[in-house]
Amino acid sequence: MIGHGFMGAAHSVGWRQAPAVFDLPVDVEMAVVVGRDAAGVAQAAQKWGWAESATDWREVIARDDIDVIDVVTPGDLHAEIAIAALEAGKHVLCEKPLANTVEEASQMLAAADAAAARGRIAMVGFTYRRVPAVTLMRDLIAQGRIGRVQQVRAAYRQDWLVDPDAPLAWRLQREHAGSGALGDIGAHIIDMAQFVTGETIEAVSGTVETIVAERPLLAAGAGLSGVAGDGRGAVTVDDVAIFTGRLAGGALASFEATRFATGRKNSLTLEVSGDRGALAFDLEELNVLHHYDRTAPAELQGFTKVLVTEPTHPYIGAWWPAGHMLGYEHGFVHQVVDLVTAIHDGSQPHPSFAEGLGVQRVLAAVEQSARDNSGWVRTAAYIPA
Repeated sequence: MIGHGFMGAAHSVGWRQAPAVFDLPVDVEMAVVVGRDAAGVAQAAQKWGWAESATDWREVIARDDIDVIDVVTPGDLHAEIAIAALEAGKHVLCEKPLANTVEEASQMLAAADAAAARGRIAMVGFTYRRVPAVTLMRDLIAQGRIGRVQQVRAAYRQDWLVDPDAPLAWRLQREHAGSGALGDIGAHIIDMAQFVTGETIEAVSGTVETIVAERPLLAAGAGLSGVAGDGRGAVTVDDVAIFTGRLAGGALASFEATRFATGRKNSLTLEVSGDRGALAFDLEELNVLHHYDRTAPAELQGFTKVLVTEPTHPYIGAWWPAGHMLGYEHGFVHQVVDLVTAIHDGSQPHPSFAEGLGVQRVLAAVEQSARDNSGWVRTAAYIPA
C-alpha cells in the first residue's frame, strides 16, 4: 500500500479484516506499506498490521514478492504510481477520483487495458458502492422495483472547512488534489448515481465557488495536515459545487458537493424516483434503505424502512445476525473481497478504470460549465468494461 494517512488506515482495516471474516479464495499477506517519512510509515505499519515499511515506492513495485499495489496517495501521484505498477505486472487498486485530469485518467486506462491483456486487473476505490444498502438499491432498480427512473437527487455535505482559519491542506491545492469538493466528495455521488441507475451522465450544467480564498500555513514541523510556511496561502480549488445532470435514459439529476455545510460532518444522501416507486439512502443511517411502492393500495403508501442486515442482503451473510449493524469500515472490507475474488477468477472487478475515467469526464464537464458559464456541457459517454 502506497500512502498511509486517513484513507490508508481505512484500506488497512479492509485488508486485515477481509481474510478473517470472508472465505477468500486465496491468502492475503499485508506485505509492505510505503510513505515518505520513515518514522511515520514504520509506526503505521506496526499499528495497522503491515509486515514492513518502506520509503521508495519504485523499489517496492519492482519486488517479485508483491502482487497487488494499493494506491492511497494524493491525486497528483495516482497516474505515475498506477501506470508504473501496471507496467511492472502488478494488479492495482487506486483510490478515487482516479486522477486529477481527464488526460491522466485516459493514460491510466490505456495502461490498464494493456495490463489486462497480460492478466492483470485494475480497480478504482469508490467504496460507497459496497455499502450493503447502496448495493441493494442498485439491485432493486435493476429489478424494476421503482419502474423507469425519472429523477435523481444526490448530495454530499461536510463542514470541516467552515472555519476560515483551518490550515491550508493539500486537498485545497489544485496541483495536488485536482479540484476541491467537486472531485473529493462530488466524485462519490457521481459514481453512486451512475452505479445505482445503471446509466451514465451524458450532460451537466453547474457552478462552483471558493468561499475562503486564503488560509493559514503551518509552521515548519507542525505535522502533515497542512502546508508548511509563514503567513497565508491561496486556496486554488472549489469549496462548493452545485450542478445538474441528464442521464442517458433522459432522467434529470441534481448534485451538491460542499465542505461548507455547517453542522454536516459526513452527510451523503441519494434518492432515485421512478414511475412505480422510489428509493432513498442516507449515509447517516448506513444500514437503512427507504423504499416507496407507488403501486401499493393508497392506505399503505408511504416510505418503508428496510433494515439492510438480513443474510440475504449484499455482503451481510458473512457478518453478524440480523439487526446487528455494520459501519463505515465495512465497505473497505467488501472492496478487498471483490478485488481478491476477481484476481483469483481472472474477471474484471467494478468500478474499472474505464468507469473511473467516466467520472473524471463528468468532473471536467462541470468545471467547464462553471468556468465558461456555458450551461449544458456534454460528457464523453463510456461503457464499463
